[in-house]
Amino acid sequence: EVQLVESGGGLVQAGGSLRLSCAASGFTFDGYAIGWFRQAPGKEREGVSLIDSSGGHTYYADSVKGRFTMSTDNAKNTVYLQMNSLKPEDTAVYSCAVGRYASWSGDEYNYWGRGTHVTVSS
Repeated sequence: EVQLVESGGGLVQAGGSLRLSCAASGFTFDGYAIGWFRQAPGKEREGVSLIDSSGGHTYYADSVKGRFTMSTDNAKNTVYLQMNSLKPEDTAVYSCAVGRYASWSGDEYNYWGRGTHVTVSS
């Protein structure tokens, strides 16, 4: 069974950092595109960061560029999202997703985790 489980969310003050993890079971990330998405209350889901299926290219939304870093640990079959200089507007549920093609559209992804909550206080 394919599963993605996120962890690492929590409450942090503005300017602080968090590292989110997305652990996969039932498959490996090799050959798949991986995305981190977030959804704030009352807002649409938005893509935060993507890694293409080759693992060679990483993309970031303009809103997080320079502050967030996405990385993978193939040995642990885990993807990370290091989030620095957090802002209140980063408050959202963060989810990882896996699909064949890297896309800012969540519709392109086949498997999703349940998400982890991130709250940034001002």
